[in-house]
Amino acid sequence: MHRYAAYVDDRQFDSVAALFTATAELVLPEPPAVLQPIKSHRGLAAIGRAVAAVAQTMRTEHAIVGEVYEQGSRADGSHARGRIACIAHHWSERAGELVDAIWHLRYDDDYELTDAGWRISRRALTINAIETQPARRVRPPDPSDPV
Repeated sequence: MHRYAAYVDDRQFDSVAALFTATAELVLPEPPAVLQPIKSHRGLAAIGRAVAAVAQTMRTEHAIVGEVYEQGSRADGSHARGRIACIAHHWSERAGELVDAIWHLRYDDDYELTDAGWRISRRALTINAIETQPARRVRPPDPSDPV
């Protein structure tokens, strides 16, 4: 989960997609009108494109504020579920002003144990609230930022 947040914030979208299984599904809302997950993206290429939409902002910062994991239904232990609470800042410029759109969100995940380790097989993002506030300055993303 923390790698996902770091890769998104560092604009490493191929690395984000690599955290999913080959047949994974990412279900996203369409804010600000729809906050529940409704739009499905299947497969690594589609997931990579969907996550890359964050590049429209100047910078993001995902703060993981809660994680709950449980074993899945498979007897061999190769499946797990997770519920992740996150506060995500999305800084952008609107009408000449810097704005921080803050999403209070939750990821509901299914994970599978693969030859490459644990991977996300399904992720649904629900936004519980959106708030906006002015920002004074934003440092642009830097490709040399460490992950």
